[in-house]
Amino acid sequence: AGSREPGAGSREPGAGSRVVCDPALGRRYAMESDERILVPVGADAARWRTFGAERTVVAAARTVTSLVRVLDVMPEIVHDDPRIAVVFAYDPTSAFNNGVLDLLRSRGCRTLPWSQLPEIAPDLLISASENVKVPPGDYPVVVLPHGVGFQKQVPDSAGPGTRLSGLVHDDLLAARRAWLAVSHPDQEAQLAAAHPGTVGRTVLVGDPCLDRLRASARWRERYRAALGVAPGTRLVLVSSTWGEESLAGAWPGLPADLLAQLPTDEYRVALVLHPNVWSGHGDWQVRVMQRTALEAGLIAVDPTDGWQQALVASDLVIGDHGSVTLYGAALGRPVLLGAFGSEAVPGTAGYALRSAAGRLGPGGPLEPQVRAAVAGHRRDRFASVGAAAFAEPGQALPRLRELFYDLLDLPRPKQPGRGARAFPLPSPSPLLDATGTRSLMVHTSLVRDPDGEPRMDVRRFPAALATETAEGEAAFWHLACDVDEPDTRLTESATVICAGSEVLSPAAARQRVSALLADFPGARIAAVPGEDGHCVVGVRDGRAVHVGTAEEPGPDPGTAAAAVYVCLRLGMPLDGTAMTVVHGTRHRRLLLGPVPPPTDQSVPSRARTAVARGLPPSS
Repeated sequence: AGSREPGAGSREPGAGSRVVCDPALGRRYAMESDERILVPVGADAARWRTFGAERTVVAAARTVTSLVRVLDVMPEIVHDDPRIAVVFAYDPTSAFNNGVLDLLRSRGCRTLPWSQLPEIAPDLLISASENVKVPPGDYPVVVLPHGVGFQKQVPDSAGPGTRLSGLVHDDLLAARRAWLAVSHPDQEAQLAAAHPGTVGRTVLVGDPCLDRLRASARWRERYRAALGVAPGTRLVLVSSTWGEESLAGAWPGLPADLLAQLPTDEYRVALVLHPNVWSGHGDWQVRVMQRTALEAGLIAVDPTDGWQQALVASDLVIGDHGSVTLYGAALGRPVLLGAFGSEAVPGTAGYALRSAAGRLGPGGPLEPQVRAAVAGHRRDRFASVGAAAFAEPGQALPRLRELFYDLLDLPRPKQPGRGARAFPLPSPSPLLDATGTRSLMVHTSLVRDPDGEPRMDVRRFPAALATETAEGEAAFWHLACDVDEPDTRLTESATVICAGSEVLSPAAARQRVSALLADFPGARIAAVPGEDGHCVVGVRDGRAVHVGTAEEPGPDPGTAAAAVYVCLRLGMPLDGTAMTVVHGTRHRRLLLGPVPPPTDQSVPSRARTAVARGLPPSS
C-alpha cells in the first residue's frame, strides 16, 4: 500500500511545483505558486500535525518589502509559544510579487496560496501590506507599516489614480476588522482626516525597526568591518525608494559619480535600493545598470538582509523621500537629498525632511559637498523630524505582543517578552559586494615639510571611473593594477603592477617582481608584500627597493609603488629616502632602501622561475 501522508508521491518542495536552482544566486525559484498545504492547517490537519496549536495566525506575503517587515516582527511576538501556529499566505496580485516565494522558501516558511485562505478560518491575520484583499470573515486583521507609515502617495493597484500608502481598503474598515499600527499620534489624526473609518481602529505602538536600529548602535564597528569598511574610512550610504521620482529613478548614475570623485582610501559607497526596485526590474537588470560602479567597489546591499546594518554603519546618507532616509535622520546621521518626489505627503515628518536636509547638487563637484555635510553636521539637527515621526521609543514589540494576545484571546506567556535586539551581522550574500576595485588611478603630490622631509599625498580612484586632471611640477598620475585585474585594456596600460596575495621572503619577492615586469612589458614598476610588513618594489631597470615602516600596519604594495614612482619622476634617490605618506587623515612614514641581490644560486633554474611567477617550485 502506498503512503497516505500528505504530499505522498510529490516532488519536494511541493506537489505540482517546479523549482529551478540558480547556482549563481544560490536561490530556488518556485515556478508555480498554487500548491495547497495540508499541515498545519486545513480540514484534515489534525491527522498529520505534531504541534496541537490553539490559535492560527496567517501572515500575508504580498511583496518582499512587506514580508521582510513581518518576518522581522513575528518571531519576537510569538516566540516559544506552542499554542500559536503561524502560516504564510502568498498573495500574487502585486506588481512586485517577484522574490516573495524565494524569500519564503529561504526562511522555511509554511506557505499556502491565497485561494486557500477562506478554507482555514484563522484567528488573526497580520500584514505589512495594506493592499491585501482579505476574504470575508470575522477574524481581525493587524496592519503594520512596511516603512515609516503614511508618508507617500503611491499608485493604486485597483485603478489609475493614487492612494495614501498604508491606508487599508474600505471593506476592512467598514467591517471593523482592521487594526492599524502607528508609530506616532500625529498619524492617527492624519488617518482620521484621510478616512473617518480609521477612527478607533489605530493602535499606537511605536516603530519596531527604529527600536532595533537604536539597539544596534553598539555594533556599529562590527557592521563596518563586515561590510569591508576600513578604520578611518567614511561610508556613504546611497538610499533610494522606488519610482521615477526616486533617487534611483532621477539619478541612476549617482553611485558611479560618487566613486569617481571620492578617494578609495577615504570613502566607501553602499547602495540600498527599495526592494520594489529589485523585484520590479530584477537582480540582473540592477547589476547591469550598476556594473561599472560594482567593479569600482560599490557595496550593493541585499534588499532582504543588510540595509539596517549598513545604515547604522554609515557616516552620511544620501537619499530621497523614502523611509530609509528618514530612519537615517532619526539616528542622527548627516543627510543630503539627491532627489525628493512630489508623492511625499505634505504635513508629514518625511515631508519636513525636504526643508531640513541639505541638497546634493549634481552640477558641481561631489566630494566638497560630502565633506561639508559630514563636517558641519550636528547630531540633533533632525531631532524635530524624528520626534514628529516616532513616539514610544523601545515599546513597539511589547505593545504589539500585548495587542496580539488580546486579539487572540490568549493569556500572555509567563516569560516576559523580548526587547529590541541588535540586527545580526550581514550574512554573506551574492548581492553584497564589498571587494573593492583591482585597478586604481593614483594621484600623488609631493611637498616638503618644514624640516625638509618630503610628504607625499596619495589619492586613489577606481580606474574605470576616474578622470585625470593636469599634472604639476610635483603632482603626477599613474595607473596601478592588481595582477588579477581581468581587463587587459587596463593591465596593458598600467605603470604599476601589484600582487598582494602572498608574503614573500626578500629573495622570492625580488624574483616575483622580476617575473611581473616580464609578464607585463608595459609596466615600469611591480610591487609585492614582503616580510615584517614591508614591500619589495621592482623597477624595470633592474633595481629592487625595500619600502618599510616602523608602524603597523605596513604599506600596501600600491602605496609602496607610489613612493618609488614619485622618486623616479623627481630624480630622488631610492636608497635612504624617507617620506611621510598621507592617505586622507592617516599618516605613515616610509623609508626606502635597496634589496640585496640574491646570493643563493642553489635553487634549480626551473624552480626559481616557478617561484618568481607565484607558482609552486614543482611547476
